[in-house]
Amino acid sequence: MQIRPLYGRVLEGEHGDPVEAGVVDPTKVTRTALQNAASIAGLILTTDATVAEAPKDEKPMQSATPELEY
Repeated sequence: MQIRPLYGRVLEGEHGDPVEAGVVDPTKVTRTALQNAASIAGLILTTDATVAEAPKDEKPMQSATPELEY
């Protein structure tokens, strides 16, 4: 025998399973979680694409010894 937790509905003074009472809809919860995950994934991809570093003008390195004329 499996005991399922029951929750009360305060306004009606009743006890019952929230899924059977229609308080919790597992399909809607799953769909909403999937939509939120896709939204965040898109945001992360956009952020990676828009963050860029400006090119730097680099001067060539100077040698340790001055150039000698031959």
